[in-house]
Amino acid sequence: MLESRELSFQIAEHLCQLAQRLPIQLVFKASFDKANRTSIHSYRGLGLEEGLKLLEAVRTEFQIPVTTDLHEPYQAAPVGQVCEILQIPAFLARQTDLLVAAAQTGKSVNVKKGQFMAPWDMKHVVEKLKEAGAKETLLTERGTFFGYGRLVNDMRSLIEMRSLGVPVVFDATHSVQEPGGLGSQTGGNRAMVLPLAKAAAAIGIDGLFLETHPEPDKSPSDGPNMVPLSELENLLQRILAVRAAAQG
Repeated sequence: MLESRELSFQIAEHLCQLAQRLPIQLVFKASFDKANRTSIHSYRGLGLEEGLKLLEAVRTEFQIPVTTDLHEPYQAAPVGQVCEILQIPAFLARQTDLLVAAAQTGKSVNVKKGQFMAPWDMKHVVEKLKEAGAKETLLTERGTFFGYGRLVNDMRSLIEMRSLGVPVVFDATHSVQEPGGLGSQTGGNRAMVLPLAKAAAAIGIDGLFLETHPEPDKSPSDGPNMVPLSELENLLQRILAVRAAAQG
């Protein structure tokens, strides 16, 4: 979530330094609005106008591609003017009007597989985006509901979705969420981020989605599943080592 210009620049600068030292391609992602907060009293973000201004500032200052999520069709055009990739949240993965609007921007579209969806059902998402003219489609695995308040990853989903002919991304931090685990907030278990990311890297992925923050426990959103910024490089090195071994 976009909190402030200072924090966004701090994180972006750190990530750019990592990208220079590691064999990775960086895309900076942050939300202008967390529209699906558990509680109506939870902070939602800077809003569309101010959020896009800040994302544009990050993009210009650090010369890196940026992405953000959108929730309603009218947001697609302004988001497409700033972002190289438009992201569709998991809860909205089936919303045809939203998918079509995102595709019609001419930008790449990354869709998170709904926690309630089978991986093979994502073929319909791919078809919608293709028919609407999307430049490129990416699909992201971020866990599947396992009873109340728990998500699990079926790693076969990565193989199933890749068989649709599109790049696949693994969201290692949202996968460890515990919906409603803190009562009026979503909980999580960041200790599980590395094991799951290593498993995904071993199977084969085209991208890795991670949330990070200098002080995750002070973040207004997703703190329990965030990777501390100071620990990110070591975590990435270990994941890259698994990827190299799997490819080797």
